[in-house]
Amino acid sequence: MRTVFLGAGGKLGRLLQPRWPARAEWIARDGVDIEDTGTLTRILNGADTVFCLAGVTPGSPRSMNLNVTLAQKVLDAARGAHVFLFSSAAVYGALPGPLRENGPTAPQSDYAAAKLAMERMALAHRTSNTVLRLGNVAGADAILGGWKPGFQLDQYPDGRTPSRSYIGPGKLAQTLHKLAQTPDLPSLLNIAAPEAVEMGALLDAAGFEWHSRPATERTIAEVQLKTAALEEYAPFAPADSTAAGIVQDWKNKEPT
Repeated sequence: MRTVFLGAGGKLGRLLQPRWPARAEWIARDGVDIEDTGTLTRILNGADTVFCLAGVTPGSPRSMNLNVTLAQKVLDAARGAHVFLFSSAAVYGALPGPLRENGPTAPQSDYAAAKLAMERMALAHRTSNTVLRLGNVAGADAILGGWKPGFQLDQYPDGRTPSRSYIGPGKLAQTLHKLAQTPDLPSLLNIAAPEAVEMGALLDAAGFEWHSRPATERTIAEVQLKTAALEEYAPFAPADSTAAGIVQDWKNKEPT
């Protein structure tokens, strides 16, 4: 089976590549212009599975709508393959959880709105595809991956810190590999470990010093993705949802 990753030079691609348990082709922007339709068609000719990691992230000077355009170009070029497109838990905004794929969405940023528009485009496209609403990935996130001395984190009076749905990069690679081998996938899946984890606990498990600041009314206390649909295809162990297990996964750079 020929597997191609597009956008391999980004944070997520750099985390997945050393942990991927099988052969794959890793295509980065610095070597190939994946925005060119002819180039994409040539690269993806004969591919069985395509993971499109490429896209525009918050803070980029480019339009967030490029997430829709690029995804459509990939779907147009990848005829005969099954394409995995990466959306984000951001499409749920500040809705209370657990957040289900068939539940409401409430994007609160241009990035989240563009990802939701990408999802709708993909649902109507003729090329076989699955959209993955990805939670936080350890190492590609703002907590572990974005830590630096003097790091501050919102904290509630009872000592709790905000909790989020997370997944370790090794477990993510294992899960994506499993999905790539599974026929008849649904059009949309949440991707995260089953239980949310506190951000402060992750920093503590990693041995990263942090300073608390009072949580405000703008602080989102919890973002928890419901993963029952995902668990029908990919098993999880209890440690996959713990701070210690996620940090250990992040530190282990070998395929599992």
